[in-house]
Amino acid sequence: MTEKVKIVTLGCEKNLVDSEIMSGLIDQRGYRLVENHEEATVIIVNTCGFIDAAKEESVNTILDLADLKETAKLKALIVSGCLTQRYKQALMEEMPEIDGIVGTGDFYNITQIVDEALKGKKPIQVGNPVFNYEEALPRKVSTAKYTTYVKIAEGCDNNCTFCSIPIMRGNFRSRSMKSIVAEVKLMASQGVKEISLIAQDSTNYGTDLYGEYKLAELMGMVTEVDGIEWVRLHYAYPGFFTDELIEMIATNPKICKYVDMPLQHSEDAVLKRMRRPGRNRDIRELIAKIRSRIPNVSLRTSLIVGFPGETEEDFARLCDFVREIKFDRLGVFTYSKEEDTPASRLPDQVPDEVKEWRATTLMEIQREVSNQNASKFVGQVLDVLVERYDGRSDVYIGRSQYDAPEIDGEVYVTNCPVGIGEMAKVRITHAYEYDLSGEGVL
Repeated sequence: MTEKVKIVTLGCEKNLVDSEIMSGLIDQRGYRLVENHEEATVIIVNTCGFIDAAKEESVNTILDLADLKETAKLKALIVSGCLTQRYKQALMEEMPEIDGIVGTGDFYNITQIVDEALKGKKPIQVGNPVFNYEEALPRKVSTAKYTTYVKIAEGCDNNCTFCSIPIMRGNFRSRSMKSIVAEVKLMASQGVKEISLIAQDSTNYGTDLYGEYKLAELMGMVTEVDGIEWVRLHYAYPGFFTDELIEMIATNPKICKYVDMPLQHSEDAVLKRMRRPGRNRDIRELIAKIRSRIPNVSLRTSLIVGFPGETEEDFARLCDFVREIKFDRLGVFTYSKEEDTPASRLPDQVPDEVKEWRATTLMEIQREVSNQNASKFVGQVLDVLVERYDGRSDVYIGRSQYDAPEIDGEVYVTNCPVGIGEMAKVRITHAYEYDLSGEGVL
């Protein structure tokens, strides 16, 4: 009997890419990939271990799926990803439901793990997280056929005091330009129109391989691939944002005028304890430079509230900073005390209830900002990548270049002149907190 394998992906887009490579390997092995948990004889849970909430979700998912051994066809439950890289021994000792474990640097051996788990061997493969994406591995894209993510580097060297990524993913390692462009060409041949470039620290791309910042050059090369219409940049570390990169985004028509640049905080004392690059003045100067050179840019950032030692005055100034800068998109996270990170040992830890109040307060401020920002699009004609059709409302739904898949706003389109997966010209007629609506233009 052919084994049926279901892969469950938790966490970020980088995990999603890893799962798609595992899917390709599983398919190549001759096992059948399925979508239904109840049908699967093997389930692989690709976990996230970044913060407490993600770890809790991973553990709960593993336990819930383990019940399928009693109620369905499940024979082997395998766990991969960041949680296994960090807690392999504890997982195997405390969760007998798990039949095999594979780390972030070993998932290319997933078929061997599956084979051994089905034989009852309880395999564990967790070495150094140093997987090399130069290897020509198969990949089955699980996103819509017109958009996908391409990982340009792995790991991180920045060692922010709150972050456990280097523990789980290792040091920063760029892929070669040749490898990345080859993958983009393959994706384009399969109908992909939008490429989102991702890494834990994308702006540092190339420094380890080529001795200099190469992200701008790489983005230019990706836009030259036939069939690619949008190139989007994620996780741009502010310390390495070069003038060449700003110029490339500003002048290349295929690069989305969209910058995802996690800043984490605005106040010097907090930034110093976080071990982040630059200070408030540097951040303001960089944002001003980006907006001056790319006037229609959409800026997304993420901020952490409740970091150890964050005072009421620090938070009040952070609120003022958000009101003043008027980010187009903003994610707010409460500080999570991660073991084995320097921040976990800092004094003046902030109570959970204070963290939650600060996060809610900051998002309320951003809601007002988002309302103001969205109104500027009314009357404009935007290119919209159409993604789905809502039959109940008789509208098509898509995204402009100013919105990333899954995490940002959408555009509701009446009288849409094209089908799903195509680009439409849309005249915006209404703006809401995070979304827009408009009419197709022939």
